Amino acid sequence: MNLPEDFINEMDSFFSQQTSVPEEGFYESFDKEPLKGIRFSRSKISSVEEERILLEELGETADPVSWCSGGYYTKNESGGREALYHAGVYYPQEPSAMLPAQVMSAKPGEIVLDLCAAPGGKACRLGEDMKGEGLLVANEISFERSKALLRNIERSGIKGLVILNETPENIAERLPLFFDKILIDAPCSGEGMFRRDSGAVKSYMNYGPKVCVPLQESILEAAHKCLKDGGSIVYSTCTFCVEEDENQIARFIERHPEYHVKPHPEIQGVTHGGEGSVLPGSMRIWPHLSKGDGHFCVHLVKGAEQELKSAKDIITDGDEKRRDRNIEAAMNVLDEVLSAKGKESLLKGRFVTHGTGIFQMTFDERIFKGLKVVKTGLYVGDIKPLKSGKTVFEPSNSIALSLCRDDIRDDSYLALSRDDDRLLKYLRGETISVSQEDGIKNSGLIIAGIGSYPLGFAKINGTTAKNMYPKAWRLI
Repeated sequence: MNLPEDFINEMDSFFSQQTSVPEEGFYESFDKEPLKGIRFSRSKISSVEEERILLEELGETADPVSWCSGGYYTKNESGGREALYHAGVYYPQEPSAMLPAQVMSAKPGEIVLDLCAAPGGKACRLGEDMKGEGLLVANEISFERSKALLRNIERSGIKGLVILNETPENIAERLPLFFDKILIDAPCSGEGMFRRDSGAVKSYMNYGPKVCVPLQESILEAAHKCLKDGGSIVYSTCTFCVEEDENQIARFIERHPEYHVKPHPEIQGVTHGGEGSVLPGSMRIWPHLSKGDGHFCVHLVKGAEQELKSAKDIITDGDEKRRDRNIEAAMNVLDEVLSAKGKESLLKGRFVTHGTGIFQMTFDERIFKGLKVVKTGLYVGDIKPLKSGKTVFEPSNSIALSLCRDDIRDDSYLALSRDDDRLLKYLRGETISVSQEDGIKNSGLIIAGIGSYPLGFAKINGTTAKNMYPKAWRLI
């Protein structure tokens, strides 16, 4: 690979000063094939054994990523036509990119912000760790990229979520001292992506450290303003540039001495900054020393670290969820498919209407007044008019993907195996046939899935299932 001269000069200088990191093999690593990986959803997979079974189904061996629970190296790009991907069972992710959310270790009951969230892999992991308890805010400043973020989060079935399309400065102004934890996967010069993305070299030439350093600084300052005392920031980049990484954080701590670096020596497979490094306690993934692309990560704590779990102060109890007749109609439809456990899970929080849409809220959405909101709460579905003048409730596919198998009644779940030709037909949006052997009811709403993993809704009429899989999600 023809590497930029400025990059080579930068790295020659680094290796001459930081003798603890060997230079041998570094430049050669850019000619190697980039590594592929997947991360299993912690909200849909319950054990390592289940992960191993699914890897076998995907034709992969169990080669775990040492710095991410549920992460595995794979030989193939996993997505597209794979039903398990559409069910949100796993997320295709470059292995190094799995590190920051692991370091963040979000907990149920916290208020967490992913400040630069698209395309959504890290936000999904944060939401999974929070187990639907608390509040996750995923922000993306680019409206186009926020669309991909929305799709990936909906596939994951995460609850207790808001997606914003905002500047970090606006969030800091509207929500000062609000968050317990903040993840910043900062825009950077992208040197660690050179072997994976042919456009990364060109981008580096146009938007190198001179552009990225002040942008990262402004993002860090915004994060500081909206982080509670005792909370933490995880800052990461996919660059090797010391000015964007260690020096950026060192300058931040100089401006805000209440912060300190929390080291993570327990995380295997990464290079930990020791006492003689530029920033003790920071972490790097080197492509010639580890199985991953270039990555930098550091965990900052504001003051004395505390277990905040502040979401308890904003969570609502849902007393008013059935006062609206449209919401009542929606609940009646969902009652057709939900088990007792599913009803208990879904009916947490309150339900609100926006136009024809119905959303489940576990928090007061007025908190985000004045900010550009892409999605707030769990999208339940729409009230749609009929030609007769009556209305009908059509559930959102987000609901199906937020459920586990035991949230669904046995007579309302159509389990499709991998070798069942109806599985592909369902993902294409085609009408499929059912029989008595399927063990489901002969009329009404059902949920179809691959094995025990829900995919979406269908409506049964005798031996025919009318497909309700969203048009925008269907295979072509």
